[in-house]
Amino acid sequence: MNTRSTNKTETKLGIGWRPELAVAIDRRRDVGFVEVLFENIKGGVVPDPVMRLQQRGVEVILHGISMSLGGAHRPDVELVKRFNDLAQRLDSPFVSEHIAFVSADGKNSGHLLPLPRTKKALSVIVENIMIAKEHLTVPLALENIAMLCDWKNSEMDEAEFVTQVLNQTNSLLLLDVANLHANAVNHKFDPVAFMKKLPLDRIAYVHTAGGTVNQGIYHDTHAHPVVDSVFDLLDSVNTLAKPPRVMLERDDNFPDAATLNQELDRIAETVFVSTHPSTAKWN
Repeated sequence: MNTRSTNKTETKLGIGWRPELAVAIDRRRDVGFVEVLFENIKGGVVPDPVMRLQQRGVEVILHGISMSLGGAHRPDVELVKRFNDLAQRLDSPFVSEHIAFVSADGKNSGHLLPLPRTKKALSVIVENIMIAKEHLTVPLALENIAMLCDWKNSEMDEAEFVTQVLNQTNSLLLLDVANLHANAVNHKFDPVAFMKKLPLDRIAYVHTAGGTVNQGIYHDTHAHPVVDSVFDLLDSVNTLAKPPRVMLERDDNFPDAATLNQELDRIAETVFVSTHPSTAKWN
């Protein structure tokens, strides 16, 4: 397993761009990249604040949730082409999607669903990814998902399955430590041991996000503060393989700018994004 340099200025700080956070993101001067959700770009019209960020040198990474790469049906080629066209317009260094499926038999679940970790399911998602990659002109990063349920017929653990998908498709890794934390809590395994099984040299970027416990189940909500255990996992990632990019996801229950900046500061401090005082990071 290769590890990256421990240069403290290497990692870029990022955040998932949302209209509700646009002003705070614009004022934050140490944001090196933003992630934009493909499905939120209606009619292909990129919001002006995103374009202004791009013009000032902020990377824009395109992220998708609707390709259903793990589904039994083949990828929608026209959807993939639109995805790629937007990535080109945004000058996205790569695009990202999930190791999951969201639709079957013409019906959409509205949620990322886990795959049965079998050799057959592995062959299906690998073939689908390779079909999608035929129409992508940029690299593809794939994300591990949070699983509230699991399949009983799995033939391998999640770390092995994710590793096989990445290696067989020569794809990058979008490591979501919030999803990993949720799975470790709900399915009772050691998340650091899990990470050590992954090809961490393939990390393109890392997601962090908040969640909450409800009736004994941890829910990765993207609407609550990032818990200490997720920051602990981020610290472990930073030790195992210095990630090139780390970002915060916040999709609902949006905090005020001061609270948002506190979370971004803590991410920055964890991965040594900046050695400047936090008061110098925004206008």
